[in-house]
Amino acid sequence: MPFLLYIYRDMAIMARPRKHIILLLAFVMSLTFALKSMAQQKDNSPVNSILSNIHTPRFREKTYDITTFGAVADGKTDIKPILDKVISQCSISGGGMVVIPKGSFYIAGPVVLKSHVNLHFEDGAELVFSSDEKDYLPAVLTLWEGTELFNYSPLFYAYQCSDIAVTGHGKVIGSASKNFAKWRPQRSAEQNTLRQMGSDGTPVYKRVFGDGFHLPPDMIQFFGCKNVLIDGISIEDSPYWVIHPVLCNNVTVQNVTIHSMNLNNDGCDPEACTNVLIQHCDFTVGDDGIAIKAGRDQDGWRIGQPTENIIVRDCVFKSKTNGLCIGSEMSAGVRNVYMYNVHIKKCLSAIYFKSNLDRGGFIENIHVSDVQCDSARSAFIRFENNYHGSRGGHYPTKFDGFVIQNVSCNYSGEAGIYAVGVEGNPLENISLKNVTVLQTPTDQVVDNANNLTYQNVVINGNKLEKPVVTGPVALHTD
Repeated sequence: MPFLLYIYRDMAIMARPRKHIILLLAFVMSLTFALKSMAQQKDNSPVNSILSNIHTPRFREKTYDITTFGAVADGKTDIKPILDKVISQCSISGGGMVVIPKGSFYIAGPVVLKSHVNLHFEDGAELVFSSDEKDYLPAVLTLWEGTELFNYSPLFYAYQCSDIAVTGHGKVIGSASKNFAKWRPQRSAEQNTLRQMGSDGTPVYKRVFGDGFHLPPDMIQFFGCKNVLIDGISIEDSPYWVIHPVLCNNVTVQNVTIHSMNLNNDGCDPEACTNVLIQHCDFTVGDDGIAIKAGRDQDGWRIGQPTENIIVRDCVFKSKTNGLCIGSEMSAGVRNVYMYNVHIKKCLSAIYFKSNLDRGGFIENIHVSDVQCDSARSAFIRFENNYHGSRGGHYPTKFDGFVIQNVSCNYSGEAGIYAVGVEGNPLENISLKNVTVLQTPTDQVVDNANNLTYQNVVINGNKLEKPVVTGPVALHTD
C-alpha cells in the first residue's frame, strides 16, 4: 500500500488505542531513515565524492576595466604593461575582476595571473597574442611533455597562485601559425637533450631552454595552483598543448570552445593534478581532445604526484589523434577517472590508454560510459602499455581496473577493440559492457590481458562472447 494511504488510514484511527499511534510513528520513522540512507548512498557515489571537493573560486566584488587604465582596443597597441599593472593592483588589493571589454586588444607577451584575480572577457572581447618568441622571455619554470625546465612562458601563466580564473565569452588567439606552430620539436636534438636531462636527474635550474631553442610553449599553463577556473572562453591558434594545468588542485574547465589544429594541440591535459572537472566543452584540435598525464619517467617519479579524481563529462570532441586519452606521460600514476556523456566526432582512437616500457607508474580505477564515436581511423577502444619507447624498456606501466560501458562507434578503421599488454606485465581487470561497433575490419586484437570480460559486446552485428587471443597485431595508422 502506498505511503500516503498508510498515513490516511492511520490518521482515521488515531482516536483508537495508543498502540496504533505508536505503530504509525514507528513506520514513519523507519521510512524516513530508509529514504535518508538512500540519499546518503547516492551522495556518497564516487563521482559525487569527487565533486564535493571541486568548487569554483569566489572573488571580491571589485572590477578593474583595463581601458580605464589606458588600454586601447585598436588591435595593435601592446597592452601588456597595463595588464600586468592592473592584475598586480587587483591581487594586492584583495582581488576581484580584471575586465577586458568589447574590442580587439593586442598583447606582446604572456598574461601572468596572480592570486585572487578573475580575468574576465566581456562579450565581443578579443585578445591577440604576439607571434614573436622573444616576447615570451625571460624563461619561466614550466613542464614540457612531462619534464621540468625553464622555457618560453606559456601564453597564460600562473605559478603557485590560489583562486584564479579566466572567464567570459571572449576570444583568445595565440597567433602560433605565424611562428611557434612551424617549429618541429618531435625527435629533435633539443627534445632529446631535455629527455636526457630528465633521465640523468640534471638539476632543474640547469635545464635552461627558451632563447635560441625551439620547444614551443603551451597556450595556458597554471603551475602549482589551487582553486582554478577556466570558463566560457574561445581559443584559437595555440602554440602547443592548449589547456595544461600542472600540479594543481581543484580545477574546473567548462564551457570552453577550442578550434586549434596545429601540431600537438591537445585540448586539455591535466597533469599531476587532483580534483579536476572538465565539462560542457567543445574541442576541435590537432591532437588529443583530452590527455590525462602524470609526468615523464624519472621526473614523474621524482615529483611523485599522481593525477587523481578527474571527471570529464558532457563534451564534444573532434581531433586529429585521440578523443579520450590517458598517457603516455604518466609515470607518477593516474587513478580515479570518470569520463561520461561524451560525443567524439572524428579521431584516431576514441578511448585510448597508452604508456610504454620506460614510464613505470600505473593507470587504475578508470570508468568510461555513454560515449558515442562517429568515426575512428584506428581503434575504438584501445589499451596499449608497450607504446613506442627508447630508453631501455625496464619500467612497464601497470594497467588495472577499467569499466567501459554503454559506448558505441559507427566506424573504426582498423579494430573495434585493441587490448595488448606486455608479457610479464599484462593488462588486468577490464570490463566491457554494452559496447557496439557497427563497422570495422577487425573485431578484436587481444594479447596479454588478464580478466578481460565482455558483456553484450556487439561488433559488425556479431555478439562477442569472450576475448580471443590474437597476438600483438600492429596498427598502421599511428
